[in-house]
Amino acid sequence: MSNTTSGSSTPNPRFTLQTKTAEDLLKNQTVGLVALSDYRKRRAEAIEQKERDTHDALLGGGLSSGRATPGNETPDGASIPKEPVKKKKKRKTGAAKLSFGIDDEEGESTGVATPKDSIASSPAGTPGGKDPPVRKKVANASVVAPKALTKSAMLKELETREALRKDFLVLQEAVKETEVNIPFVFYDGTNIPGGVCKIKKGDFVWVFLDRSRKVGAELGVGEEKVNSRREWARIGIDDLMMVRGSIIIPHHYDFYYFIVNRTKGPNEQTLFDYSSEPSSSAASSDLSNNGPRYIEGTDDDTTFTKVVDRRWYERNKHIYPASVWQDFDPEKDYRKEVKRDAGGNAFFFS
Repeated sequence: MSNTTSGSSTPNPRFTLQTKTAEDLLKNQTVGLVALSDYRKRRAEAIEQKERDTHDALLGGGLSSGRATPGNETPDGASIPKEPVKKKKKRKTGAAKLSFGIDDEEGESTGVATPKDSIASSPAGTPGGKDPPVRKKVANASVVAPKALTKSAMLKELETREALRKDFLVLQEAVKETEVNIPFVFYDGTNIPGGVCKIKKGDFVWVFLDRSRKVGAELGVGEEKVNSRREWARIGIDDLMMVRGSIIIPHHYDFYYFIVNRTKGPNEQTLFDYSSEPSSSAASSDLSNNGPRYIEGTDDDTTFTKVVDRRWYERNKHIYPASVWQDFDPEKDYRKEVKRDAGGNAFFFS
């Protein structure tokens, strides 16, 4: 039939490309060219034209799908890859961290979202999509701050302190005015009975030594010597020493200091074991209805307190018991010292 041919049939326009490739454009523009330079020039123009068409197609949405379109090809037939769209990094919001940016760097390097980032980036975390309020950390939050005192409260507190101070001074003076008896002996290598000195708890040691000197003159201690009374009258207070146990008590201390502090010597023995109260039941009571008033310290051991001539001590301080006597030091703890005899038994000085 005349309508058909024995050769090739005309291609169906539905199966042909609707857009021309760079190779088609090059064929149409290089027909009749003789020089190689003209061919290269026309080829470069065709490629440039095809790139412009491709770029226009991309801007118009021609490459909305991920597959390559016929116009999205290189002259060699390969598809042109899509350029990746860069996403803007979201700034992290939330409480300030104290890790000096270590968590942020690790989150960016690993690309894994932390729980803090998910909470901060979620818009439904708080009403209205706002970030949760950041609580300010306060040091020692559990400590209750004292309330500010008003002027009237401060005046009342000052008055209370002043009243307590006056009460203490009154109590202290009452204690210092309380009388005690101190039995003693004169010591010059042997114990010479001396008697009892009555003093007040607030008196100084030199007061006791002065009264003991007068007692020695009245008793005639050292009558074997000629003019012993005259020697006791001439002896000064600085020439006498008060030895309590094995501790030499300085002249300038008052008895109240040792009483109120309960000062102890070696072997846990209290140096002056008297009451620190102004009056006690023993001091205020009588042995009988008509008997004399009992004074604290009357029944103490007489050999525990020694009155020693300092000149004798300087000559014999290398001989026992003067060799173990020591001056009182308020900074020293004598309770750690334990005096023992030759058999290893603890003993008290007498």
